[in-house]
Amino acid sequence: MLRKVLERFRLTWKSYRHRFLPWIVLNISKNEKTLRQVKGRCEDKLVPDEEVSRSLVQLFRVLHRANRRVELGNFHSQVESDNERCGHDAMFQSLGFCIKRKPSTLPSAGTGVFVTRGLVLKGATVAMYPGTIYQPYEPILLQSIRNPFVFRCIDAVLVDGNDKGISKMVYKSCSGRDRMGPLETSDTSWLTGTPRNPLAVGQYVNNCSNERPANVCYQEYDVPDTLPIELRRYLPNVNYSPHSQRPLRCVVLISLVDITAGEELFANYYTIVH
Repeated sequence: MLRKVLERFRLTWKSYRHRFLPWIVLNISKNEKTLRQVKGRCEDKLVPDEEVSRSLVQLFRVLHRANRRVELGNFHSQVESDNERCGHDAMFQSLGFCIKRKPSTLPSAGTGVFVTRGLVLKGATVAMYPGTIYQPYEPILLQSIRNPFVFRCIDAVLVDGNDKGISKMVYKSCSGRDRMGPLETSDTSWLTGTPRNPLAVGQYVNNCSNERPANVCYQEYDVPDTLPIELRRYLPNVNYSPHSQRPLRCVVLISLVDITAGEELFANYYTIVH
């Protein structure tokens, strides 16, 4: 019985510690060499938003053509697996590389994200962090319990990238709410094992270390109104509030160096803004 209680406490603490300030401060000092530091939000962007938009639109257009052929030519039971294959083909065709979730090379880290094909050049948009977007004043207490996938932006906007439990239900509800008739305005397939948008695995990128330096970094990106409505079905993010007046926030991962096939992606979980 005691062993079960201790194990339950360990799992709860593992989830909560990233929001416990003393633990964060202690680990920042321990990992000072791996910290990422910027002087302000405007300097937190490795590449311009316009370049991120070009990459996403390029991928989304290829995905859209491929998925339409799949949806018109197959039974529903085959669509998910065909979408996954088409997604990786579209990624390689438009971006020149493929990424995929696989067991991490880090001990006890669970799942990681790897480049499985091609070459990622420095400055490329490598992945997206999916999830529900919460403004600083919106409630997220219940969703955050035992949830290690809550990402905090510089301006305190939160992205809940958990694909299970109450987080999954909230995302699906908000996605259905925002649907415009037959047109989907967000992607729910990242909640499954076969995401329609193959970039939507950024929440599984593991933290770097002194031995495994970061090869990608997080970059906040607001979706422009000019994104064609038919391509919004590939966005793996949705606003929690139906009345949000702000552009849809996304978080993308940008490559810091050239990354070859077989390498695992590592990001820095801690960024200090001066």
